[in-house]
Amino acid sequence: MTFKGILLVLFGACSFGILSTFVKLAYADGYSLSDVTGTQALFGAILLWTVYLIQRQTQSKNKPKPMIKTHWLKLVLAGTFTGLVSLTYYQCVKLVPASIAIILLMQFVWISVLLELVFFKKKPNMLQVFAIIMILLGTIAASGYFEQAAANLSIAGIGYGLVAALCYAIFLMLNGNLGNEYPPLQKSALMITGACILIFAVLPPTFLFNGALGGSLLKWGLILAIFGTVIPPLCFASGIPKIGLTLSSILSSAELPVAVSMSALVLHEEVSLIRWIGVLIILSSMILPNLENLKKANSFRK
Repeated sequence: MTFKGILLVLFGACSFGILSTFVKLAYADGYSLSDVTGTQALFGAILLWTVYLIQRQTQSKNKPKPMIKTHWLKLVLAGTFTGLVSLTYYQCVKLVPASIAIILLMQFVWISVLLELVFFKKKPNMLQVFAIIMILLGTIAASGYFEQAAANLSIAGIGYGLVAALCYAIFLMLNGNLGNEYPPLQKSALMITGACILIFAVLPPTFLFNGALGGSLLKWGLILAIFGTVIPPLCFASGIPKIGLTLSSILSSAELPVAVSMSALVLHEEVSLIRWIGVLIILSSMILPNLENLKKANSFRK
């Protein structure tokens, strides 16, 4: 494990965490879901392909090429779930506070366990079941239910948030099982291309023709692309091999407190002590099962 690897994974997770705040600010400037998701996907695809092509040109031509077993089209199709996450999560951010939206997205943790049970017949252990129960309890507290704040939440917004969590869990499952023989940058570029195609099919990119890019949309699109589709893949691709998947999954949970903190500091959303306790419960529930895996991994190395 290297300190550099830890910093890279943390930076990637924090980049994801600030997205909901920038989306809220873009909405405040009068831009639509189509504008926000479309510019992020388009600029992200352009930036990733550019960086990948530059990297390929600078690499040694004598370096052996990996054996490609996965057809590139499968990665493009898998990437459509990234597009679905953007569409549903950013719609959720539009309807509920950003601090609530990120909590709903974090439900992907227990949904992932359920998907593994359904598709791979992998039964959760007692620690994972306990973590799922605690995540649900933490979600109730973090949503403001005990303060009656939940009564004002949009039911549609909650629905979009949970669908986003489902799509994110499916994307992670596909991402972990498809195209691992590809260079990380190429794999990320193919997937974000799939996301871009899906988003443009659902919400035509009118921002390319109506002059919106002449305003602040260019700024928001670049910010979302850099922090949402460029920095995290680059950081994870470099950091995860250095520190391992287990510790990486623990560090990735930093996305939650960063998102809630940004919503409180920048958007001035009210986050009470009870809601912070709920956030801490969710974080602890995400970390505990992974700490057990990390302990086993360290014992194996010794």
